[in-house]
This record gives sequence, C-alpha cells and structure tokens, in this order.
Amino acid sequence: MSRQLIHNADIVSGTGDRYTGYVLIDGETIIDVAPGIPDASLFGGAFVTDARGCLLLPGVIDCHVHFRQPGLTHKATIASESRAAVAGGVTSFIDMPNTVPQTTTSALVEAKADIAARDSVANYAFFIGATNDNIDELLAADYNRIAGVKLFMGSSTGNMLVDRQSTLVELFSRVNARIVVHAEDEATVRANAEAIRGIYGDDAPVCLHTRLRSAEACYKASKAAVDLARRTGARLHIAHLSTARELELLTPGATTTDKQITAEVSPHHLLWTENDYADRGSRIKMNPSVKTEADRQALVEAVVNGLIDIIATDHAPHLRADKEGGLFKAASGAPMVEFSLIAALSLFTPETVAERMAAAPARLFGIDRRGTIVPGNYADLVMVDPQSPHTVTDSDVTSLCGWTPLDGLTFNHRVIKTWVNGNLCFDNGVINDDKSGKALSFSRI
Repeated sequence: MSRQLIHNADIVSGTGDRYTGYVLIDGETIIDVAPGIPDASLFGGAFVTDARGCLLLPGVIDCHVHFRQPGLTHKATIASESRAAVAGGVTSFIDMPNTVPQTTTSALVEAKADIAARDSVANYAFFIGATNDNIDELLAADYNRIAGVKLFMGSSTGNMLVDRQSTLVELFSRVNARIVVHAEDEATVRANAEAIRGIYGDDAPVCLHTRLRSAEACYKASKAAVDLARRTGARLHIAHLSTARELELLTPGATTTDKQITAEVSPHHLLWTENDYADRGSRIKMNPSVKTEADRQALVEAVVNGLIDIIATDHAPHLRADKEGGLFKAASGAPMVEFSLIAALSLFTPETVAERMAAAPARLFGIDRRGTIVPGNYADLVMVDPQSPHTVTDSDVTSLCGWTPLDGLTFNHRVIKTWVNGNLCFDNGVINDDKSGKALSFSRI
C-alpha cells in the first residue's frame, strides 16, 4: 500500500514547529503535514498508524560514522550497521574514509556506494579522504554525490595524516567542498605519550587517555585549521569537538547556513568525562578523549545555544577483544549509532534534538529533501515513546560488535518505528530490510 497516514502524533518537524497532528505519505514522499485531526477521507486506502502519546521526529542524519567496509568487516559491515542505525531512528548516514583500502579516490567512493546500494537499509553517502598526495582526486571529485573531504590534521595512521603545510594550503584554497577535520596536534600527542611512557612504560592505565589526547592537542590543531580556513575562505567543519576552549574558535549568534566554520559534538563528549573511566574503562576510550566536567557542561550548553551545529556519533565499532588492555593497547572508538537519539533526548528537548540531529545536518551538507517533516521531503521519520523507561545492555545491540558504552544505563525514550523513504523498516524491535536506502544527493550553493 503506497499511502500511509500517521495521526495523533506529537510532531516535532525540525522547522521549529511542534504540534499534535498528522503526516500523510504517498510512496517515498510526505505529501501533507498538518495539526489537528485528519479528514475522514484520508483514512480510506491508507495504512494507518496511531501515534498517540509518541513523538514523531525527522529521521536522524548521522554525518560521522565508521561502518568499516571494505576491509574491516570482522568489526562491522554496511549491512549490519545500517540495521543498527534504523533501529535507533537514524535514517541517513555519511561514512568516513579510513577503511581498507582508504577511500581517497572517487572510484573507491563509488565502490563503497555500490555496496551500500546493495546492502544498506538506511540512506547513505561517503566522504573522500585527503592525503598528502591526492589533491588532483579531490579537485576532480563530484561533490553533488560526495559529502565532502575528510582531513586528518593531526593524529592518525597510515597515509591519512596530512602534515605538509603546502598540501593543506592547496586543499583549503582550491577544493570547493566542506572540509571535515579531525583536529588533534600530532606533536603534542607524541610528546604526551613519551612523558606517560617515562612514568608507566607500556602498561599505562586507560584513565590517562585524557592526558595523552589532551585539551591542548585539540585546541592547537583546531586553531590551526580555523586560522587557515579564515585566510583561504574554505568551508571548515570541526568534527567531534571535545573542549570548552575550542568553542572560542566558533561564531556565536549565526545560523548554520551563514557560518563558514561549523562544528559537531559526539554523544560521548556530552555524556562522559575523565571521571567515568573508573566505571566505563576502555568503553569510553575514543579519539579525541573525553575531557573534564567543565568541558562536558560547556559542550551541552553550546548545543542548546547553537554554537555547536550538529550532533554526530563518530560510530566506531570494535570487537570487545580490541578494547581490552590499557592506554596503549585498547582500541579507540565506540559504537553509538543505535542509541544516539535516545541519549540525546535524555539531555535536550525534542526540538533541539530534531534541529541538531536532522535539520542542521541537512542544511550544513546541502542534503536534498531530508531533515525536516514538510511536504515534498522524503518520508524519513522516527516515532519515539517518551515514557518507556528501559535499561540498555550489550544484549540489545544490533551492531556486529555486540557491545555498547551505554551498557547498564537507563533511558526514558524508546524508538518504536522508523521509516526510510516511506518504508517502515523498523517496527517495535523488528527490522524490515527488504528495501534499500537511497544515495543522498547534495545541493551546492
């Protein structure tokens, strides 16, 4: 049945509006949204969902995930992680390039898109990665199909670390795409590692990760990126911002659309601090590290006031065995795509969540016809019960890795249904992956 009617919903549209009303879907597309009770004629010939007592939000657009395919499919696949995404109300994702091989050419982006077209339940897109040697690839890339350029400006591995100043200047000056930067200063991190090893050797405890990946390392790299962007006019996006001091680099009072320099925060840095290593251990070891309580509080406030533009997960699944060991052994990164929405709703109003996790990502990257509940947009929707307390455990996890840093935490919100392009792909715990997501397309102004 191509027509669907969702009524009695507490609609949070992503446009700033909130009201009790209905949404009418025809095929892939929203054709009507309105407050109040739908006309009786709309019920005929439609599959009807009564959303009484539930929030209806635009599907989350997660602009920062590592779905591991190709090359690291023992940790995750596009199929497994897209299933986890829709189970958590995430209807679109943009995947990062540090796979095997690294996604540093348009041909390799297309190869990943071919996998997603076959396997992904959610909508999908990909970043192309910058290296010291691939400027010609970045200049030739089609940024109507590719979300932007991912730049590791600081600590990374392999050929993804860009440390030549001449390359950075050329990238920022010539590439007509948003540059998403992982900003941690390599020299500072290395000096910190040497100092820690001088005291603890190779058996340093994981609680020193905040000292290793320090606030100084983050600020130094972020400031260098911002200074270069302001000199060249490049559009810069700072990924997973983790410190209060970095907020000084951003522009207060401007809308996401008007900003040259934007920023995101991950749920990890909104939920935890260095004090939580005692309880969570390596489950919350990620790059950049979680910081102080003052940093966490400043980040939460920056989400509310719009200084930070979007929330994105940096979803980075590892096997549990990879997370064992101390500071220098346990892998950095954690899965979050399945529970990011309910975690955000524990911290912010539904209106703020719809803005930072759907509407703003769509505007920031120029994603066509997504991010808000309005006629003409694709029917990417998530229905959430706000009064359904439940404790998250590792056994709940859909991601292939089989664990979550949220294990043991209780949340009041629960994802009930998720629609992707009008397809009810998650319904009360059951994933329907008969239909695939679509490739995201980008409008470049």
